[in-house]
Amino acid sequence: MRQIKIIVEKHPEGYIAYPLGLKGVVVGEGDTYEEALTDVKSAIKFRIETFGKEVFETEKIIETFIAEVAV
Repeated sequence: MRQIKIIVEKHPEGYIAYPLGLKGVVVGEGDTYEEALTDVKSAIKFRIETFGKEVFETEKIIETFIAEVAV
């Protein structure tokens, strides 16, 4: 079992969740935070079952930061 960092965004329509450290696009969604996490976990499992361990980036993410800048 491997720990995967997940970003969860709250939008007016619901929640969107996506993992860090995976190749390709994997997204989950739901009306609640928990539903979005459950959905993205299912999508991650499917991707690993389909493509194997090659879906993981080669370098482990040690820490994740969220920053905001004005542009």
